[in-house]
Amino acid sequence: MAWLLSPDTLISASKLSHDPRSSYYADGLAAIPTNDGAAEEVVLLNPDLVLAGTYTTRATVELLQELGYTVEIFPPINSIADAQANLLRMGALLGNEAAAENMAEALQFLIDPPAPAPDAPRVALYYPSGATSGTDTVPGTLLRAAGLNNIAAKKGLPFGRHMPLEELVMADPDIILIGQPYGGHARATELLSHPALSDHAEVHAIQEGAAWVCETPALLEAVAELAKLKERAE
Repeated sequence: MAWLLSPDTLISASKLSHDPRSSYYADGLAAIPTNDGAAEEVVLLNPDLVLAGTYTTRATVELLQELGYTVEIFPPINSIADAQANLLRMGALLGNEAAAENMAEALQFLIDPPAPAPDAPRVALYYPSGATSGTDTVPGTLLRAAGLNNIAAKKGLPFGRHMPLEELVMADPDIILIGQPYGGHARATELLSHPALSDHAEVHAIQEGAAWVCETPALLEAVAELAKLKERAE
């Protein structure tokens, strides 16, 4: 596993970092203590650098800044270029620019992948509450890089939207991609197990779900899973 920061200098990470459903690097971070994002926890650790997200608890971030801690805030990515920019910025903050440049370069072929062949399998990305991803999103880019057609293209959906079940069935995709279930019961996810989905297409639960949300070369693992799915469908 490639790291921008030596694991022995990382003194704490978010609790989510240990959850393999949302963290591609959960195994490598298993020995790192976690925190709940509370300012008291962070202060006791006395870190040289705090990394936070745009939606990290604002009260915690503001208090740490007032106390004089160096806090760097990273926004969510909306494109592969955003992921590259975050990697380069992180490399500069951690004094490991060369490794960051290598990671960013590994994602370069995802910047503008060629359009899939017209006869390539047609795929619908379907999420809880019936949401779908458009062509100009990170998931849409991953589909294109794997040579799969996103049904959102024909519908003129660059950024996706809510798609009723009836509309999805009428679009007649070859494959419906859904997220790996988290377990438990929620009305938002009921739609993903509706029998109409499997009656009209192959339903595939994404196995490398964490790779889709990690803003690192782990995105390449998502493309690899999609490429295997394409090969099996053809």
